[in-house]
Amino acid sequence: MIKTVSRAALCGLFLVARPASAEDAPQQDVAIHGQATFVAQGVGGFASPYVGDNSLTPRQLKETADVTAFIGARAWKGGEWWVNPEIDQGFGLSNTLGVAGFPSAEAYKVGKSEPYFRLQRAFFRQTIGLGGASETVAGVANQLGGSRPVDRIVLTIGKFGVGDVFDTNAYAHDPRGDFLNWSAVDTGSFDYAADAWGYTTGIAGELYRGDWTLRTGLFNLSTIPNGERLEHGFGQYQIDAEVEHRHQVAGRPGSVRFGFFRNRGNFSRFDDALAYATATGGAVDPSVTRRRMTRVGGYMNMDQALTDTLGLFARVGVSDGSIEPYDFTDIDRTAQIGGSLSGKSWGRAQDRVGLVLIANGISAEHRRYLAAGGLGVLVGDGKLPNAGAEEIAEAYYDVALFRALAVTLDAQYVEHPGYNRDRGPAQILAVRVHGAF
Repeated sequence: MIKTVSRAALCGLFLVARPASAEDAPQQDVAIHGQATFVAQGVGGFASPYVGDNSLTPRQLKETADVTAFIGARAWKGGEWWVNPEIDQGFGLSNTLGVAGFPSAEAYKVGKSEPYFRLQRAFFRQTIGLGGASETVAGVANQLGGSRPVDRIVLTIGKFGVGDVFDTNAYAHDPRGDFLNWSAVDTGSFDYAADAWGYTTGIAGELYRGDWTLRTGLFNLSTIPNGERLEHGFGQYQIDAEVEHRHQVAGRPGSVRFGFFRNRGNFSRFDDALAYATATGGAVDPSVTRRRMTRVGGYMNMDQALTDTLGLFARVGVSDGSIEPYDFTDIDRTAQIGGSLSGKSWGRAQDRVGLVLIANGISAEHRRYLAAGGLGVLVGDGKLPNAGAEEIAEAYYDVALFRALAVTLDAQYVEHPGYNRDRGPAQILAVRVHGAF
């Protein structure tokens, strides 16, 4: 761990030494940005009367580190190429298991003790103007500086994250800068297509007209649920659709998004897996009862500035709880509400404080499956005699040390981790160091 901390510290010093580029020339043709994030997260003691293969265990400390480059070039008017090579290292608590709303979105489903390389994104984006006014665009990670039409069509193709386009939120969508919990960063029941690192291949289209945006996308699922490899040619796929409306309330900006997803692939119904185990006398194994079927879900996502320093956000979501989740986590319904406050009123304008309350739930079929010893994407205590909603509170204070370096103190309280009233509550603390240019 000491070696990892040293690597992260050196990366942070390097990033601070580089100039920020949000005020580059009006038209950028080439851009290089970078980020480094280190998270140390620990959980104390809590009630744990029994342990399954996917249980959160008490009294542990884990760390993750990642360093990413964002390299972009303009191909022609409106066309941009981007690649994001990344080096990752570390593990989430209990090897990223035990809580459906997992407490660190910086922890992937694949952990390694030594640094390893991944090409997380490699995509092309084409913006097509529809006439009318233009707006200034700052040069940031995965966005060339310059200008773009307000009314436009945007096409993105290649390898990227579904969350790069869908279910975004001004206050809760960036585990390197705001909340860490998986079900705060995204709608917990949104079973978005992804490999074990959270990325997929596909195409997304967006239509911007005034205050409205319509989005749709087609993406490859992983070859098996929660898998490391992605499908090719959309043999198993996801279709996403979202409509967004931007507005002002008392002169302050806000937005509302309604989204829908449809997964088509080889899934198992929970009750089919249970019936097969009963008939054969074997363990509950959904892999033997998977067949071609469809799983759907939807969400609402909003954010609203209330003052110059305070913003409010909320999400609700639901998905088909009779069928196993595929690529995200074990949540069939979810609701969250929270806020973000800048430190301007106490003389720290770049600091931010955030608070979110989350409730995650599962269907009756899902509860029966876990009670019989079934394992989910992240949860599974071997039994579930006393099921309840997973309730999470997260608070953070993000301290801006320099323009390009911040340190965050994060605290989470998880009631009934893995939907198990016999387990917890878990109190989880984290320190995050993040540098970017």
